[in-house]
Amino acid sequence: SSHLQKKRRAATARRQHLKSAMLQLAATEIEKEAAAKEVEKQNYLAEHCPPLSLPGSMQELQELCKKLHAKIEAVDEERYDTEVKLQKTNKELEDLSQKLFDLRGKFKRPPLRRVRMSADAMLRALLGSKHKVCMDLRANLKQVKKEDTEKEKDLRDVGDWRKNIEEKSGMEGRKKMFEAGE
Repeated sequence: SSHLQKKRRAATARRQHLKSAMLQLAATEIEKEAAAKEVEKQNYLAEHCPPLSLPGSMQELQELCKKLHAKIEAVDEERYDTEVKLQKTNKELEDLSQKLFDLRGKFKRPPLRRVRMSADAMLRALLGSKHKVCMDLRANLKQVKKEDTEKEKDLRDVGDWRKNIEEKSGMEGRKKMFEAGE
């Protein structure tokens, strides 16, 4: 049993090691992403917001103010459009998650356990009593005797009474009987 405990401890230690390695990897990825976003932000600002140089005359200053106002309006419109899109998307997300929630409510998922099972046991669980037939066909074949076949032949000649009744039931059956003159 001590061998088994050592094996378990090793597996747990390995799992812990993998978990910490994954967390470390995730942390570095997050840092990289944040740095990339910061660089992207600086580039965007450099491109779209050049440093302001104030002109000397009143006329030029008024022109600059008009340009800035126009830019502000354009950016504001863009921001508004983006906000509307975001609200719409959020609403869709809420609707979808509500649908998901409703579906989960209808279909209760049983908690699944890991089970070790042989192929035979699995087939038995899936197929029930039919299981043996699938695995061992020859064992379940019936021994046929000559007398049985004679009896079956007699039965075939007489015919199955159920079949006769089915044929005579309903409108089709009545029509056949009428045509046959019964």
